[in-house]
Amino acid sequence: MQVHVEDISSVQKKITIEIPVERVNEEIDKAYAAIQKKAKLQGFRPGKAPMQLIKRTYSDAMRDDVMRRLYQETLYKALDDHKVEPLDPPTIESDILEQGVPFKYSAIIEVMPQILLNEYNGLIASKEKYVAKAESVDNELKRMQENMAQLIPLDEDAAVENGHTVSVDYSVSVEGSPEENSGEQSTELEVGSNKLIPGFEEQLIGLKSGASKEFTLDLPTGGDEAETSAKKGIFSVTVKEIKRKELPELDDEFAQQFGEYETMEALREKMVEYHEKHETDRIDNEFKERIIQALIERNPLDVPESMVKRQLDHMFENLKNRLKSQQMSLEMMGLDAESFRARFRDDAMDKVRGGLLLMALVEKENISVSDEELAAHYEKIAAGNPEMLDRIKEYYASNKNAKGSIISEIKEDKAISLLIDNAVITEVDAEQLKAA
Repeated sequence: MQVHVEDISSVQKKITIEIPVERVNEEIDKAYAAIQKKAKLQGFRPGKAPMQLIKRTYSDAMRDDVMRRLYQETLYKALDDHKVEPLDPPTIESDILEQGVPFKYSAIIEVMPQILLNEYNGLIASKEKYVAKAESVDNELKRMQENMAQLIPLDEDAAVENGHTVSVDYSVSVEGSPEENSGEQSTELEVGSNKLIPGFEEQLIGLKSGASKEFTLDLPTGGDEAETSAKKGIFSVTVKEIKRKELPELDDEFAQQFGEYETMEALREKMVEYHEKHETDRIDNEFKERIIQALIERNPLDVPESMVKRQLDHMFENLKNRLKSQQMSLEMMGLDAESFRARFRDDAMDKVRGGLLLMALVEKENISVSDEELAAHYEKIAAGNPEMLDRIKEYYASNKNAKGSIISEIKEDKAISLLIDNAVITEVDAEQLKAA
């Protein structure tokens, strides 16, 4: 058997294998002999049909059987001999299998890139300055007030206005793409919140309970091609119920509904603390993303397509789940799987690149996780709940894969901290970051 390994790129190899004619003939003869024993041909008892007739009748079945066995018996041995570790099942291209002729085939294989990681000290990145904003606390209290609001059903003569909460049944048909049509769905939305595609909520204004309406809107796709951005959706909507929102007063009675606060002043103080933590966490997380991006720019690398695909699948499922929790759908956002993948492909590639580079940094710096660090992480997950902490410890003690994932997560966090400790950091205002 002759084996030739060729590098197509840093993440793809082509393995070409040629199997000698003697082996091919032997496997073909064995396959036909096995077929002959079981073949049921009219006029012949099993095992008694002439070999020439067997060959004429079962040549395709023979080829499938022999090629499958040759792949299994030669490809993985070749991979092992040449220390090639495929990330996904290979793509096979082959000659036609014929008696008396050597059999040649090739396999395109995706592999992990070799990561040298030469540049990771002194990364340059900007970090947003934290600025306390009283209006942010006011907005958070307003959000809480909105959440505590009562929805009062209106009578049949009332018409939809901005600010009303409306229950509707709707369906969407897409011009020129019947496969994208949706069945009837139900949702409740606040008119004017602009949570749905542009123009949808405005079409409801003036309708009364029980009224139906059909209208056409442009469907945003996130794609760059003019033909995809020009799709139109025909919406059929029926208003089921209209409610108005009644907000509670922001007073001590309101604060007491949250348990530990006797006064509105005490609740506001807590909200100031909450807002500061929320904002500093957001700033830190966004800064970590910029540090990783700086690492990618210093250490460019190709990434395997199979890993990008898996990352996109993960991101797509997360989006669907988030929309579902908000009683929304992909159709309402003007998205489908294809347009999502086109729009977020670059983001997925950077996530894969960042993950691979951090993994290489962990290895290069021999980053490890101590028992104390693991215990501290469990306590962080438990958030001060002793009963929960015991269950978390039991779970990870009995689940090696889950424990391995947690350890990898901690190692990655430590690698990011190492990058930050050695980075050149400039604090700037939020406006400067947006303009950059």
